Amino acid sequence: MEKSHRPEDEKLLRLSFEVAKRARESGDHPFGSVLADADGNVLMEQGNGYTSEGGDRTAHAERILASRAAKKYDVAFLQGCTLYTSAEPCAMCSGAIYWAGIGRVVFGQTEKALKEQTGDHEENPTLDLPCHIVFEAGQRATEIVGPMLEVEAAKLQDDFWNARKE
Repeated sequence: MEKSHRPEDEKLLRLSFEVAKRARESGDHPFGSVLADADGNVLMEQGNGYTSEGGDRTAHAERILASRAAKKYDVAFLQGCTLYTSAEPCAMCSGAIYWAGIGRVVFGQTEKALKEQTGDHEENPTLDLPCHIVFEAGQRATEIVGPMLEVEAAKLQDDFWNARKE
């Protein structure tokens, strides 16, 4: 289900970009996520964990954040929350978001654009499957807003993947 954006969406999406920048600065892939409650209060942040989690290819920011949120909050509460993420959640992350019960997702760059930008990198074999396909297969509605601030989101990836090949 796609809806229009809320006043706080740009600010909180940009906060996920800052989390992605911090992840990159600490040696991880440049992806970040933020979870906010129904009033826009930030509950948790999560950067990508590929390097910090010992090369775990499943340590995407959204997946880790969804798991943390599912342990801390019940589904009824998470249905009113929004996960802001620098790039569209992949199929794995979309599944984790769905199973956690998070009711809304706002993302920057699309998976398709990310795939075009990163190329065929062994650390990021982008799964170009739009998140709405995963969410629409579920029994619980997940609202999607995105792509949003796509040019800013794409800048997070600039030169990162080419430098990783060297």
